[in-house]
Amino acid sequence: MTDTIFTKIINREIPADIVYEDELCLAFKDVNPQAPVHLLIIPKQPIATINDIEAPDRELVGHLFLTAGKIAKDMGFDEEGYRVVMNCNEAAGQTVFHIHLHLLAGKPLGWPPYTENLKV
Repeated sequence: MTDTIFTKIINREIPADIVYEDELCLAFKDVNPQAPVHLLIIPKQPIATINDIEAPDRELVGHLFLTAGKIAKDMGFDEEGYRVVMNCNEAAGQTVFHIHLHLLAGKPLGWPPYTENLKV
């Protein structure tokens, strides 16, 4: 897998507004936010897509979700509510091929998500 923009952020080769980091993952503000709070939570280990997650990665992927919950609680929107989304491949909106969670909060998010982009 080639280096992505996320690898460069992890390696501090390009700047990002980092809000959380531990030994397994990093969370930072999305440069094109779709909600008042829009964070990306990325593993430090590169995995291209959901299709590339293997059994040994289950703890890492679970850690991403635990981190989302921790950040929501720390930032005070855990009780109000938030959305966590992971896209898989280009047709689903994945633009960086390094798995990541989108954590969105700060406004009513409605259902279904992204209805303006659906082609029925």
